[in-house]
Amino acid sequence: MKIILASQSPRRRELLERMGISQFEVIPAEGEEIIEPALTPAELVEMLSQRKCAEVAAAHPEALIIAADTVVSIDGRILGKPQNKTEAADMLAALSGREHVVYSGLTVFCGGETVTEHEAASVRFRPLTGVEIKRYIATGEPMDKAGAYGIQGYGSVLVEG
Repeated sequence: MKIILASQSPRRRELLERMGISQFEVIPAEGEEIIEPALTPAELVEMLSQRKCAEVAAAHPEALIIAADTVVSIDGRILGKPQNKTEAADMLAALSGREHVVYSGLTVFCGGETVTEHEAASVRFRPLTGVEIKRYIATGEPMDKAGAYGIQGYGSVLVEG
């Protein structure tokens, strides 16, 4: 059976490979990720992963489709991917020295059936200086990640627990 990852995220590709799934195709969904403030973070990541999955499944109904989405939530505010370096700096400053929750939604389509779930993890940042935030942004890593950081990369040094 053909397996399709509906994401161009290198991290998601790596996760599949770590699970021993090496034969899959990457076909990212083209739809825009719109954050709907009326939804809870859990509802939002499920809805976003469902949209991505449905878009790719419509073109490949015979395949097993895997789609995911992630957001960060702090003080009732949902942080998606930053639009620019200023927004990334604002996000990182808001997370500095504080605990937040990372929500990831996953949708799998196979044989006409769809299953959607989500997980949430609490993360605490250590206090960050303005210089540290600028240096991290200069790596380019924050620009395509929810909350402007990736715990799998350089962002791991921002995390206290």
